[in-house]
Amino acid sequence: MLKASEITKTPSSERLLNLWARRYTPEVSFLLGDSSSCDELLKAAAPQGRESTTNKLKDKMLDINCQMGWIQTKNLYSYIPNVLDLTEARRITKFAFRVYRKLLEIYQQQSSKIEVENNSLSQWVIPAVEELAYALEPILIVFQEQHVASKDWRSLGFMTSQLNFTNKLMLKRLTKVEQVLLAPYFKFVEEQVAMPWQRVCSHAANYELNSPELKLVEQMMPNSPEIAQSVYRKLTELLPNNRSRRGKLTDNGISHSCIRDLNMFQAYILLCFLEQNMEPIEQELVPLCAMVVEGVEIKWELTKNWCEVLANEIESRLDSAQKDLIKPYTQGMKQAFFKERRSLGCKEEMAAEVV
Repeated sequence: MLKASEITKTPSSERLLNLWARRYTPEVSFLLGDSSSCDELLKAAAPQGRESTTNKLKDKMLDINCQMGWIQTKNLYSYIPNVLDLTEARRITKFAFRVYRKLLEIYQQQSSKIEVENNSLSQWVIPAVEELAYALEPILIVFQEQHVASKDWRSLGFMTSQLNFTNKLMLKRLTKVEQVLLAPYFKFVEEQVAMPWQRVCSHAANYELNSPELKLVEQMMPNSPEIAQSVYRKLTELLPNNRSRRGKLTDNGISHSCIRDLNMFQAYILLCFLEQNMEPIEQELVPLCAMVVEGVEIKWELTKNWCEVLANEIESRLDSAQKDLIKPYTQGMKQAFFKERRSLGCKEEMAAEVV
């Protein structure tokens, strides 16, 4: 869940900001070694090129894509009767339109520093990720509030799905090089409403640069996508027949959601770790998961294994001293979900304690 937060600039927070920005490194592998593609990319990244890209997604087309994104989201959750009425759908679509219009304004204003060496592209990321976060924060919070205010609380869980569908629809209207440049911005929006990386960076300001706590977070942040992939693979092996109302765990749409949510869980664990309390997980993550579980009918077996495998995967990548630091929060996550198991799909009383 997105909450307003300001990042105090310190060497520690700057270091995490750089790691956060790296999550939005464009995928350029298919362009490497191709001089013509490099030239196209440089043109698309120039101010005139960015203006041309945003013109393809101007108001009318943007509105259509936001509406189509909502329709696809509704279809995805069609098994839930009367999810949202027409008035609510129009209101939420209107605010989605505002989110993307603001994002495209920022994209056109920012400039990527791209260098080509020996027909190869050097890596780059979204410039000034914290500025992007601050610029989008007010409108994203209002967008989030529209879902929260819906008559059906389950619509809160649809927000990231709507953003994901709209992202895909809009990218289809662009050339490959334009997609390379704009996709990281779309990914940022989808993650920003769900993952508290901004708050993680904010709390880093409370730690010295060489503190063991900051070093642990520095180590784990870049590894979170790989950890999410690994945990997801293990879950599909453990529970090959697991199903919810959306389908099987291995279905394409569900795999995207699972990997995104495993990244979200890691962000919350690191946030609790830096805050030195479990409130973000207990008061934000668990209630959000309870909403999704009830609407989608996710079995407790999956949630229980999800927490167990994720905690083990995180701890396995740390040395003994680091494990001692993080365990109160990985194990605390397991305990928080176990405590609320009744609202998380557990039908029978469980006598065993979470270790």
